[in-house]
Order: sequence, then structure tokens, then C-alpha cells
Amino acid sequence: MKNIALLFLASTALSAVAQRTLQPSDVYRFKDISSPQISPDGKWVAYVLSSVDTAKDRRTTDVWMVSWDGKETVQLTNSPNGESNPKWSPDGRYLSFVSSRKSGEEKEEEGSQLWIMDRRGGEARKLTNIKADMEDYDWSPDAKKILLTLREKDLSDTAKSKVRTPYVIDRYQFKRDYQGYLDNRNSHLYLFDLDSKKLDTLTRGNYSENDAAFSPDGSQIAFVSNRTQDPDKNDNTDIYVMDAKAGAQPRKLTNWEGADGSPVWSPDGKWIAYLQSSSNQAFTMYGQPILALLSKEGGQPKLLSQAADRPVRQPRWAKDGKSIWVLMDDDRQVNLVSFATDGVRKNISAGDRAFGSLETNPSTNSWVASLSEPQLPTELYAIENGAPRRLTHVQDSFLAQVKLATVQGFQSKSKDGALISGLLYLPPNAPKGQKLPLVLYIHGGPVGQDNYGFDMTRQMYAAAGFAVAGVNYRGSNGRGIEFTKAIYGDWGNKEVQDVVGAANYLIEKGIADENRLGIAGWSYGGITTNYTVASDPRFKAAISGAGSSLQLTMYGTDQYISQYETELGAPWKNPQKWIDLSYPFFHADRIKTPTLFMASQNDFNVPVAGAEQMYQALRSLGVPTELVIYPGQNHGIVVPSYIKDRHERHIRWFNKYLNGAAM
Repeated sequence: MKNIALLFLASTALSAVAQRTLQPSDVYRFKDISSPQISPDGKWVAYVLSSVDTAKDRRTTDVWMVSWDGKETVQLTNSPNGESNPKWSPDGRYLSFVSSRKSGEEKEEEGSQLWIMDRRGGEARKLTNIKADMEDYDWSPDAKKILLTLREKDLSDTAKSKVRTPYVIDRYQFKRDYQGYLDNRNSHLYLFDLDSKKLDTLTRGNYSENDAAFSPDGSQIAFVSNRTQDPDKNDNTDIYVMDAKAGAQPRKLTNWEGADGSPVWSPDGKWIAYLQSSSNQAFTMYGQPILALLSKEGGQPKLLSQAADRPVRQPRWAKDGKSIWVLMDDDRQVNLVSFATDGVRKNISAGDRAFGSLETNPSTNSWVASLSEPQLPTELYAIENGAPRRLTHVQDSFLAQVKLATVQGFQSKSKDGALISGLLYLPPNAPKGQKLPLVLYIHGGPVGQDNYGFDMTRQMYAAAGFAVAGVNYRGSNGRGIEFTKAIYGDWGNKEVQDVVGAANYLIEKGIADENRLGIAGWSYGGITTNYTVASDPRFKAAISGAGSSLQLTMYGTDQYISQYETELGAPWKNPQKWIDLSYPFFHADRIKTPTLFMASQNDFNVPVAGAEQMYQALRSLGVPTELVIYPGQNHGIVVPSYIKDRHERHIRWFNKYLNGAAM
């Protein structure tokens, strides 16, 4: 508790010296920290720091490390191409990372390759020169070999021409965001010998492998694969084990018809902890991961976290092998929880915060985790005796200049009596007793939750003078499996009740001005925005990002074919269901809310057509509307100037229609 009190005082001190409110241009100053890795001797933590290169209008990543006492910070890499996925060699001599940087003798880049850096000093050297896409890697315990997960190279482009050969597709699922159109390339496992530079093929076939990891003695490898007849048609994955040598045959350990993944070996190599989906159906989106424990020989797994009825992730064994730590989503919080091998649960942390990346210290019974709070972006913390101790201070310069919104939790009731949790962001120095224009910013997913971690978008709206609310509508996680499954096959019903119920509650409490209600969201948040403005005319402004309404047209154009046919049925078999779920489009003439539509040009998650159709409908009807499309972007916008632009346009739109300001 002493450490937590010190963190609060430090955060308060930073806020006290702040001089101004947050501005859209602050996206250029914002840094992000991820991928912590503890050295074998427990004295250093390597991590990836992401920052904006304003000249090139992109984010770049570098590898840094901080001493375990937090007193010394060292930047290890600095190249225009960026570096990621750092890992220590088990003997502690090297730190490896992935980069597409060129070595001295190369004339052009050869894609992402593995590099290593000697801890004793000197420049990093390129370790691999592989004509394939590197997806992941793992050091062997003796530090002599590296297990590589490689995706077969796309050979459709010839050296003589820059014109790509046609896509030839015969798959059930043929597109996926960021990957584009899908061919029949797969990801397989390879063993790379550091001395001989020999690359041995471990797996082959018309399926892919991932989450591969050596056993503690290096003799075996656990991995995850979907080896059903047509992997595109289901979410089934199983855990396999094989000897760590070419020619070995994989042995299937799990038989759950849903998803098994994220295997982690116990320190003694006798057990594998992993995550099992709560659903054994072909489509598992509305399920939640359960921590499971299985002998390396197979058999019946123990479902350690099933009774908790909360999603867990990132299982990590304690050094003594007696318990497994996980991150658990629980009603706006993300906490550290441990489960003993007999299933006994222990809550390690509590409070209004969100823990992230979790790693075990191989030297002592301690941990490192990322941690974010409502007024503190992500930093790294050492976890000792269950208490967090801050290691990094990458956010200090960002926070020193700005005032941030205050954040508090609330609960509201929907018209059918459902109790819904939310988060309220109030502008810095908001006048007491004065009703504020309200923006409901709706999270995507739908399976996800608004938590007490730092949220730049909502902070940006609040800085512009709006009260901002996040609503964990039914379909969100963190409240149990039945809460998540409540919207199965019934989109735009309970979610709208929950969003409207939150607005009503904030109006009744005298926080929100009922005549100045706005709503916005991205992805399923954009979809819910469309549903809401088609259901409730009180909203005076809306922004729908990466959304859709004419759901019939999403079939075959986005990446959710398995969900559609499982949850809704094929359109030709169940056309009325599809029409009913498309009511914002078929009732566009009921929408009076000025709505700004946004989309990404290359989005295969929710294609741009979803925004275009609604824009065209409102434009035809004479409702104030506008369409903004971000060039070359996928579902998530990554170009810093586009992120800034999106914030600026949001604020201008809401100012115009909620505050009567000129655009």
C-alpha cells in the first residue's frame, strides 16, 4: 500500500504543475512502452519504446533497458527501420531482436531478420538471412539454437516486373485485415543453429503453427495448430508437443473443439499451462479464455479459473512452479491473479487500474508488468511481494505539460433493468454544478471492456470541454460469460438500451445536458453508434468510425464469414434476420442526427463500404453528414498525422453541433 500511495502522490504532483489542456498535436509527443523481458540474472528489463518520427510521419520502435532498481536506463538500438520483440539468450550473453534494418554490406533490405547484440558491448550483428516472413522465435535453453516461426514467402512478384501476378483464391476465408487477400501460404517451425547457421525444418503441411516454445530442458517443443480438415471454417486450435529435432512427429495433447492456446511450460517441464476457450463451438467470439493445466503426457486438463467466470490471459509460471499468474479482466479493472496448481485463487492486485504485459523474473520470486491508470499512460513496474514498484518514467515529460480529465466509475440501469458499468471523464477544472455537453464514446469488439487504463481519445474529448462516458454494454467482457453472450444474434438491441440508459443516468445526475448529447465509436463502437442514432432522436451529433449498417453487404467483403454463418445463418437461408439487423440503413429516413462517417481505405475488418453506404443515405436524405477516408490505412489508424486529424475533426464536429461553434 505504501508504493501505491507514493504512485498517487507522484501523479498528483505532475498534475499540479500542468499548464494546459491536452491538444490533438500531443499525439506527436506520446510514447508507448511494451514487450518487457527480464534478463536471466534478474538485473535488467529490456523493453520496446515507441515514439513518433515527425519528419517521416510514422511511429518508430527502439529497444531500451532499465535496471531492476530503476536507477539506470539505457537505449540499445536506434535505426530508421525500428526494432521489436527483444529476448535475452538463456546464458544472458546476448539480447536478440527483430528488425528489417540493413547490414553494412547489403544494398537493400531483406525483410525482418533476427539480430543479436552482445551485452558486453559492440554493434548488433545480423543473425539470419531468411527468405520468409518471421513471425516469432524462442531461444533454446542451452542458447545454441533458436526456434523460428516462419511464414512461407510470397513469390507472386517476379524480379523482372513490379506488376503483381493475379490473386488466385480457393479458400473459404479469403481475406483478413493487414494481411489482405489470403493465399495458401502457411507458418511452420524451423530450428536455427547459431554456430553452423543451419536451418532445419521441423513442421510441414497445409496448416500453420504458432505459440511455439521450448521445454525447460530443450528436448521438446510445444506449439498450437488447427489441423482440422478446413481450418477456415472453425476456431478450433489444439496444443501439440514434439521432440526438438528434424523428423520428429508432433503429438496432439488437447481435444477441445474450441480454442486451446498460449502454452507455457512449468519450470520442471512436467506440466503445460494454457488457455482454453469457454466455448466448444466452431465460433468462439463470445466465449472467454480459461486457465487450464495439463500434463505434458496429455490427459484430462484442470480448468483452474473456470469458477472465476472472468477472462484471463498471459499465463506465466511462478519461479517455484507452484502457481500460475494471469491478467484478469474484471468490471473495468485488469488485475494480477494467481492460481495454485490445485486451483486455489489469490488476488495479487486490486484497484482502479489496468495491468498489461506480465513476465516472470527467472532469478527471484518477482515479476515485471506494465501498468496504466486513468491519468497515467503505461509504465513498467517490478512486482515484489505483490506490490508494484515503478521502474520506468517514459511518460513524465508528456504529463508535465498537460492537465488531464478526472475519471470515475458509475453504474446505470437500462430500461429492462440490466445494471451496466461505465466510466465518466470530466474536463479539467469543469465548473461544479454546470451541466456539460456529453459524448458517449463506445468501445469496439464488441467483446472487450473499457477499463481504468489511460485512454487518449476520451481524454482528448474531455480536454475540449465535453463530459465523456464509456459504457460497457452487454456483449462486453469482464462481467461473466452470460453478460458477454447476451447479444448473440441480436445486434443493436441490448447495446442501445445500455448506451441510452447510461445517457439517461448522467442526465438525471445533473452532469449531462439533455439537449447536447453526442455519440461516437470505432468498429463495433461505430456500428453501435449507427444503431443508436436510428433508435433515439435525442442525439444532436454523432461520429461513426469503421462501422456498418447494411449488414447484408458485409457478407463476403469482410473477414467475419465464420461468425456470420454461425451466428446469423447464411443470408439466403435467413434473409429476414439480416434485414432486421440492418435497420439503421433501412430506417435511415428516421435519422436526424448530423453524423460524420470515417473509414480506412484498406480496412478488411469493417470495409469502407459500411461508412460509404450510410454517408450516401444521409446525404440523399439531406441530413448533415460528411465522409472522411484515411488513405492506405487498415482497421487501426497508425499514421500520426491521421490520428491528429481524427481528433481535430471529432472535436470540431461536436463543437459545431453540441456547442453551436463554427467549423
